[in-house]
Amino acid sequence: MRSMTSKLSRQLLCLIIMAFATIFIALGVVIPKVLMPVAEENIYNYLREPLELIESNTKTNLLNTEVGYLYIVNDSIVASENIYDIINIKNPKDIVKNIKDDYGKFTYQHKIYYYYTIRKNTITKIAISNDNYINRTKARILGAILPIVLGTFLLISLILIVWSSLIVRKIEKLKNKIDNIDNDDYNHKVDFEVDDEMRSLALAIEDMRISLKNQEEYRNQMYQNISHDFKTPLTVIKSYVEAVQDGVEDENTALKVIGEQTNKLEQKVHSLLYLNKLDYLKDSKDIKVVAVDMKKILEDEISKFKFQKKDIKFILDMDKRSKYYGTVEHWETILDNLLGNFMRYANTTIKIIAKNNKIILFNDGDNIDDDLLNGIFTPFRKGIKGQFGLGLSIVKKTLNIIGYDIVIKNEKKGVSFIITRGIHR
Repeated sequence: MRSMTSKLSRQLLCLIIMAFATIFIALGVVIPKVLMPVAEENIYNYLREPLELIESNTKTNLLNTEVGYLYIVNDSIVASENIYDIINIKNPKDIVKNIKDDYGKFTYQHKIYYYYTIRKNTITKIAISNDNYINRTKARILGAILPIVLGTFLLISLILIVWSSLIVRKIEKLKNKIDNIDNDDYNHKVDFEVDDEMRSLALAIEDMRISLKNQEEYRNQMYQNISHDFKTPLTVIKSYVEAVQDGVEDENTALKVIGEQTNKLEQKVHSLLYLNKLDYLKDSKDIKVVAVDMKKILEDEISKFKFQKKDIKFILDMDKRSKYYGTVEHWETILDNLLGNFMRYANTTIKIIAKNNKIILFNDGDNIDDDLLNGIFTPFRKGIKGQFGLGLSIVKKTLNIIGYDIVIKNEKKGVSFIITRGIHR
């Protein structure tokens, strides 16, 4: 955890340094360039105002030590006494050569000078100054801006440090929660007061923990149920083998019972393998879903089951407009498991209605408890009359693969299984 905190602290420090460098560059390079046009406009006003008041006498009290003046009449040039202090030049005519516009700037001996001229009749008045005024102006502006910017930067940095420390604490809690995700003694309560992304993440982790715990419990229960479901026929087989060996049971009876129990085991293994196959195929794009002849499939299935119990009456009601899709193999698997289930629980009637593009299978057996309905499609979960099995789970997954869904509804007398097309692959 110290390592994580250290890394975050270094990252925050790097961000602060980068921000400071950006501000430094902005203050030292960008802002002066942005301020330059404003400063130059100020110096032109600074040069023009006294120049409008000066007549021919350059020794007037209006003269400024930072501003020099030239007074040109015809070819005669009169210069103020301070002109040579402002610009290192021997002959004022050299200055005049650089003055081409009413105002502007020129470079002389690697230094910048600013000028402003007023022409009236044959008289030209020129005010000239170096860049000291502009440098002072920029320094004053920067001096006013710098404390504000630095103060704001320090305040923001402090806020970032406090905020990052809070984030680090939340991350530490989340890490501890993940480290103890399988520890039931750990306090997994989400106590984040602020409803932000970190709280959403904490709630998501808690949901994942509960889901993993439920899956673990279900897996343990499923292993116990599978063991119980497989152990019973194996125990019967073993007991009959021992009975034959001890001479208390004849071989023909034992072989008959062993054969029945072996068939049960084979069916269970086949169902388990088929269920695993469905888990593999659920995301497969290789399954071709086509229109099927549902009338023929249903009639074949009824013929297969109607002689198992002669006291069970089958009723088939279907229209000719409805269309059904999938494969014959999938529908046979679905109906085999459903009708096999119905044969155990129906009292007198099994009715199949195939209309309006959906299929309703009804049996007049007992209603299913609401507690069992929630997990009835879960494999090897204890179901009706304490039975364990995979049949309804196989039905659900097979229907999903071909784009159908199934719901179970308790009627006043009996149970309906309703198959509708609604899941698009």
